[in-house]
Amino acid sequence: MSHRINRTIALLESGQPIYYVGGHSGHVLTHAQGLQDAKTWADYINIGMEHGAFNMAGLDEYMRGLVDGGPTNNGHRTPTVLVEVPVDGSHEMVVRYNAWQFRQILARGVHGILLCQAESADAVRAFVESCRYPIHKVGVGRGLGLGTRGRGSESAAAWVWGLSPEEYIDSADPWPLNPQGALLLGVKIESPEGVSNVEQILSVPGLGFAEMGPGDLGLALGYKQVPREPYPPDMQEARERVFAACCVRGIPFLETCTPENVARKIDEGVRVIAGHREETAQIGRAHTKRTIPV
Repeated sequence: MSHRINRTIALLESGQPIYYVGGHSGHVLTHAQGLQDAKTWADYINIGMEHGAFNMAGLDEYMRGLVDGGPTNNGHRTPTVLVEVPVDGSHEMVVRYNAWQFRQILARGVHGILLCQAESADAVRAFVESCRYPIHKVGVGRGLGLGTRGRGSESAAAWVWGLSPEEYIDSADPWPLNPQGALLLGVKIESPEGVSNVEQILSVPGLGFAEMGPGDLGLALGYKQVPREPYPPDMQEARERVFAACCVRGIPFLETCTPENVARKIDEGVRVIAGHREETAQIGRAHTKRTIPV
């Protein structure tokens, strides 16, 4: 699997679930933290900028720390890093007017982006197009327009990936739309509008995973506390609809798991696992008989 810059893609291709660490805010973005996180047990690190600071200087230093602290325990230059962006996916124009956020974040050399509050297929289409270089044509005219990411940051991002600028441009495209792509793009369905449009949203080419966000969806449905499993009926119905839409389209589904339920969730079909506990990953990896070095 060493041919993959983004190890999470290699794992998902092999049928293995992936496990991440990192919350919605508060991740320390310093060179020292990057040195420490370079040896993480997780398959990827989530950087929460939806509610955390939009800290590009800190993200630069953090990514440099990951490189300096590497290679990872499995021999990759850095762990995979995904960022939750502040802009929401409520409307196409909201995404297009804020596409500068994707350009800034990808310029730091991260490996993927999660768009929160995805509510329409047009908004998600704008998201995917904004993360793509126009040189990539897979899917164009078949659900997507030309990419709108411009030249200028490829040298800095390529250094993080250990590639030449030309190699970076070739590789920085969404998987599985581009089978050789190294970017992982995801969406969070966390509003009644998003749930009602989920089938259309997840039909947009270029998505690598999706999740139902119980926190914001629960708030929209009137729950002051975050609903947890077993969900109330309206939340369970939403979860089943998002999960089914993922399964039909072959899109990995993200959900929180615990040491007690991770095996059952994997058997059900969950493939991107939140939980932030190494024990959960250990049990899950044993359950799927993962032999790939962690």
